[in-house]
This record gives sequence, structure tokens and C-alpha cells, in this order.
Amino acid sequence: MKSSSIPPVVLLAIAFATLGGALAAQTRPATVLYLDRAEAVERTLPDPTDLWIPGAELTRVNGFTLKPEGACLDDLCVPVNAEGADPVLAAVGGDTWFSLTAFARKLHQGFAVDAQRNVWSFSPIPVTQTPFLDRAIAPDFELPDREGNPVRLADHRGKKVLLLTWASW
Repeated sequence: MKSSSIPPVVLLAIAFATLGGALAAQTRPATVLYLDRAEAVERTLPDPTDLWIPGAELTRVNGFTLKPEGACLDDLCVPVNAEGADPVLAAVGGDTWFSLTAFARKLHQGFAVDAQRNVWSFSPIPVTQTPFLDRAIAPDFELPDREGNPVRLADHRGKKVLLLTWASW
């Protein structure tokens, strides 16, 4: 069998165009886990390998905003495409759709899916973590000492700190 050179999102768009009003019946809700949040997305395209959300939901889900220069988070703007082997944008059923998974692959962001429940979990975006590395400053945290008193790393700024960890596994 000969494989098609048509990108999957184009095939998806063609299928929805032929279905007409059935698009609304084919969308399904999903849950997106990112950082410390769980966001419910009411409509996603029924793609078994990628998570397509309405473009208007992007900011609520991961903080990025669609602008003419791309998907932007503060000063970081990533160009996004509607063509090619792994498109990020698609116009389907009169709406603009954004592929969170294609965007994650573009940014080398890890993700996992529970396809049965349509729950997608995304790791932190590596490029947004570089300020910690650039400054060589560990993020603050708080743990109890042996007497149960809270100890914060920030209380020891400017001092040398040795952290010892242990795990039972």
C-alpha cells in the first residue's frame, strides 16, 4: 500500500469538510494537565495521535497567545505553521485549531496521554526553564527539619548549602 504525502491535518480537514455539520458531534472534551493546573477543554478534534484545541483556548491552557509572529509567552515567540509535516495550526469547520502536541514536539516538550479518558499531560517547556540555569540559582523550596520546623532554601541565600537526599527505591 502506498503511503499518502498529504499531511494528516489536511486529511482531517477534508474529512470534516465532507461531514459538514457533523463536526460539532465529532468533537469531544479533554483535560490538559500543565504545571500545577488541570484545564478542561470542551471541544477537541477527534485525532488519535494529536491534541487539537480551539486556538482561542491556547492562553487558558498553557499561557501562550497567538499573535502574527507566532505563539508567544512574554518575550518568547515561536513561529507556528499551518503546513508541512507537523503543522501546528489548522482551519477546520470555520475555526482555527491549534495542535498542542505538534507545538510540544517543536519545543522538545514531553507529553503523555491517557487516550481512553482523553487526558493529556505536558511537562514544563524546556526553554522556559533556562532562567534557573542562566542565573545558577536553585528554585526556592520548603521542607521540615528533623524537629518539624519549616526550613526554606531562600533563608540561606548567600551561604554555601549542602543538600543531601535519600530515596527508598
